[in-house]
Amino acid sequence: MIDEFAKDNLHTRLRRDREALLWKLDGLSEYDARRPLTATGTNLLGLVKHVATVEARYFGEVFGRPSPETLCRWQDSDGSDQWAAEDETRDQIIGFYRRTWEHADATIGELNLDAPGHVPWWQGSYANTNLFAILVHVLGETNRHAGHADILREGVDGRTGMRPEHETQVDEDARIAYCVKIEHAARSAGSVEKSVRQ
Repeated sequence: MIDEFAKDNLHTRLRRDREALLWKLDGLSEYDARRPLTATGTNLLGLVKHVATVEARYFGEVFGRPSPETLCRWQDSDGSDQWAAEDETRDQIIGFYRRTWEHADATIGELNLDAPGHVPWWQGSYANTNLFAILVHVLGETNRHAGHADILREGVDGRTGMRPEHETQVDEDARIAYCVKIEHAARSAGSVEKSVRQ
């Protein structure tokens, strides 16, 4: 009973975070969805492509249920799963992610939490695992990258939140005042630190 509750709970959270990640692309131009937004090139559409690849590998190869999607061998991964090439459309990448969900959801639905799996890219005894550990791992990955997407999207146009129904109209004056308050506190703490060092 507790296993089914745990599996359903983890799976529900994974579904929620998948949708949150996709929502971060809503209303963006092709350029803004693809452009590098950090010094390391992190971009919103690339995050979706990367998380799709993560799910395809973990809920596919790990349980002997290879993804129907074409993936390079994990040993040959070159980082191209983290950005969209010129000839890849947003719809193609989102479609890949949604088809990956279906395959992953089938794996999750058909296996028990203690179903054995093997992760060849994990070291030592950790390579032998089970569905529970993989669900927790992929949920963590998805949640982490959805958090990255939150920050990136906020930097593009100020939109925040997990779902459209929770988004509120931005009060620019209140937002500016809030940031000024935080900046003041940071400068004050920095001044105290500097005087202590002298």
